[in-house]
Amino acid sequence: MGISKDDYSKMTDKASPGSPVILNCVKAFIFGGGICAFAEIVSEAFSHFNLEEKELKLIAPALIIIITAILTGIGVYDKIARHAGAGCAVPISGFANAVVAPALEFQHEGYVLGTAAQMFSIAGPVIVYGTATSVIYGFIYYLVTK
Repeated sequence: MGISKDDYSKMTDKASPGSPVILNCVKAFIFGGGICAFAEIVSEAFSHFNLEEKELKLIAPALIIIITAILTGIGVYDKIARHAGAGCAVPISGFANAVVAPALEFQHEGYVLGTAAQMFSIAGPVIVYGTATSVIYGFIYYLVTK
């Protein structure tokens, strides 16, 4: 006694309501744009302290990473992400969350085998494949331009 594929499909469609795509896109745009606007405001505010351009380029990303890590640690970032969706995946804040969240989740296993080992479980493959891809791309670029 089984359920046919058509019946199963109808049951899952009924149990899984559609998501409001337009609303989700608007929320992602607002939240992602808000994070980027915040970074610009921070950069502009710190530009009045006579810092070099090199230093200014580091302040906003560092501040966003710190704020994201703190918000992830106290459980607020996940609540924001439920509403912001892809808007919270702005590369630097999404990456910070991807590093901090597993570290916190596995801290009960200890600092070395828990926190340190799991810290890059989500972000690690991105780092590895990103680095490998950039090396391959650089090698190809070198061969083509030489």
